[in-house]
Amino acid sequence: MDNKQRKEKGLVYRYDDPELQDNQFLYQEKLYDFNYSRPTDFARRETLLKEMFAEIGEGTHVEAPVNANWGCKNVHLGKGVYCNSNVTFVDDADIYIGDDCMIAPNVVISTSGHQILPILRKNNYVYNRSVHIGNNVWIGSSAQIMPGVTIGDNCVIGAGSVVTKDIPENSVAFGVPCKVIREIGEKDKEFFFRDERLDVWE
Repeated sequence: MDNKQRKEKGLVYRYDDPELQDNQFLYQEKLYDFNYSRPTDFARRETLLKEMFAEIGEGTHVEAPVNANWGCKNVHLGKGVYCNSNVTFVDDADIYIGDDCMIAPNVVISTSGHQILPILRKNNYVYNRSVHIGNNVWIGSSAQIMPGVTIGDNCVIGAGSVVTKDIPENSVAFGVPCKVIREIGEKDKEFFFRDERLDVWE
């Protein structure tokens, strides 16, 4: 079994195999062009985003710079997504982000992991697992989403969290490692920040 087959089957494989490069630098060139485009060059930016991402929904906005080792080739963005500056996609496998999500600055979403066994790291073996983020999720600044994680609809992931396990829908979760703290519920209809009351329902 060659490295391409191993990668496709989700097994450990050598990332330095030339057969796996697949014009990786060409994808990164488009990413470079986007990152250095002028903020007011809306048409060019929109064209580049459609060329860069595997999918990008209507009304989605991505701030520069964005980082991705495959130039966002394997990133699927839904409708109405907002990615703030300096988001990093380690997109060796697919990353799926649902509709109406907000991704804060400096978030890292990674699909690739290195081996704990030293001899395998020395010989450039890695593995990949896709990441799935549901609809209407807010990921706080500098959070890190690890390979294979699924985050359910409507979740809030606190700033600085390291998400190593699945988070069920309608959860507020934070910490290192990230844990569910509570469900989203009645309290959130009454208060918007600490003890400050919401008035939008009145």
